[in-house]
This record gives sequence, C-alpha cells and structure tokens, in this order.
Amino acid sequence: MPFIRLQEQDYGKLLSSMTDTSWTVACFCAQWCGACRNWLEPFTGLSEKYPDATFVWIDIEDHADLLGDLDIDNFPCLLIQYGDIVNFFGAIHPEQKVLERLFLNHYASRPGEMKGWVNASPERIAWQEDANLRQMLSQAVKAA
Repeated sequence: MPFIRLQEQDYGKLLSSMTDTSWTVACFCAQWCGACRNWLEPFTGLSEKYPDATFVWIDIEDHADLLGDLDIDNFPCLLIQYGDIVNFFGAIHPEQKVLERLFLNHYASRPGEMKGWVNASPERIAWQEDANLRQMLSQAVKAA
C-alpha cells in the first residue's frame, strides 16, 4: 500500500498495514488549501519511489473525528512514523526534495536510535501521544 488517500472505510486496512517495523508518511492537509493541492503530486511521486513505506493523504476536515484534539495550524503538515515511534510531526515547505531528505534522514536510523529520540525534547514526547496515527486509527476502529 504505497499511497492511500484516506477514506473512513480504509481505517482498518491502513491500521493492519502499520506494523512495528513499517514506515508511514502522512500528509495532513485541507482541500481548500492551494499549497496542499499543489503538494499532492510530488507527495504521491515520492510514494512511488519508496514503495516499502505507506504514504497517506489525510484531509483534516474529512477526518476531524479521527484526529480529535490534534491541532494542525500550518499546511502541509507531515508525520513520519516507524511502528509506534513518531519521528517527525510538523509543517514543512511543500517541496519533494525537502520531504525526501527528511524522510531519508529518519529512514536510515536504527530503531534503538529512534527510541532514544522519543524523549529528547518535550515536543517529541508530545508527538508520541498526540500525533501517533497508529493509535488514532486503533481508537477509531474500536469505536466503529
């Protein structure tokens, strides 16, 4: 599942693909946002280049219930997650090379290194609880 434009009926399928050793790259966007619309093609292009990772396009207005209290203030907002480890969560410049460098920086890391980063700052600690897509999907699937 290299790219998915998230729909509610896909929650269970996406959740089952998110294993302890899988990479997920999610873009939180909004249909009304011009930068997000322009970013879709480069984002999907990168998903074709790295088919062992799952790239997810999430419209925050269509999935407000899934996101709960998670605040997305700037677009596009990117999540890079390995299993249950949120490696990155934040707004980025919508350019494929920027995303690719950011992704590859984390992709080259070992799980032990990533686990060490989890508690490296208050921001990273908050990401683990607030921005963990696997946990959000699990809660949504249980509630359905």
